[in-house]
Amino acid sequence: MKNTALTDIHIKAGAKMVPFAGYNMPVQYTGINAEHDTVRKAVGVFDVSHMGEFILKGDNALDLIQRVSSNDAAKLFNGKVQYSCLPNEVGGIVDDLLVYRIDEKTYMLVVNASNIEKDWNWISKFNTQGVDMKNISDRTSLLAVQGPKAAEALQSLTDIDLPSMEYYTFNKGKFAGIDNVVVSATGYTGAGGFEIYFDNEHAEEIWNAIFEAGEPFGIKPIGLGARDTLRL
Repeated sequence: MKNTALTDIHIKAGAKMVPFAGYNMPVQYTGINAEHDTVRKAVGVFDVSHMGEFILKGDNALDLIQRVSSNDAAKLFNGKVQYSCLPNEVGGIVDDLLVYRIDEKTYMLVVNASNIEKDWNWISKFNTQGVDMKNISDRTSLLAVQGPKAAEALQSLTDIDLPSMEYYTFNKGKFAGIDNVVVSATGYTGAGGFEIYFDNEHAEEIWNAIFEAGEPFGIKPIGLGARDTLRL
C-alpha cells in the first residue's frame, strides 16, 4: 500500500486511516458530520494526492486527447480546465478525468487513483504520433482546499487573485513561497474552493502554510468520508 507525502502528518493529527485505491488515506479526523459542516460553512483541506496526473506534450498532444476523450478539448485555452471521460470501444467508460491546457502543446490529465495504470495504458495504446507522455503521479501532491472561505484563507499565500478566478480555470505561479504551483478553481464539494498541485518535496511546507494562513478562518483537515457526503 502506498502513502502520500503527508501520511505522517495525518496520523499525528489523529486521523483514522483506511485503505483506498491502493493508498493509506485519512477517512476522518474529528467525525464526518463535523467535517462536512466545516467545508459547507468555512474551509477544509483534503489530501487527495492519490489522484493521477499525466503530462502530454508535443505537436500532436491535442490530437491524442481528441482521440481518447469524449469532450472537445479544442475549445480549451491556456489556463482552462475541462471535465471529460475516456470512452471505450463498446460504448462504456474507462474513466472520467480533467483536462488542463497549460499551453498549445502541453496538457495535464488528472485521473482517478484506482485507474492510473489502466488509464495510462489506454491512452498509450492510441499514442501513434509520438506524443511525449509522462506519468507524474508518484511525485505530485494534490490538496483540495474547499469551502466558502477558501479564497480568503489562501490569498495571503499567493499573488494570484483567487476571488477573481472563474470556475474551471487555473493559474501556475508562486504559492507559499514555492514556484510552479498549479492553483485550480475546481473541486467536487459544491462549496467552492481550489485544488493545488505541487511536487511532493514541498508537501509538508505547503500544508503547514495553508493551516497557518487559514487559522483565522476556522480551517480544518477533512477526510475522504466527508468528501463523499459533500458530493451528494
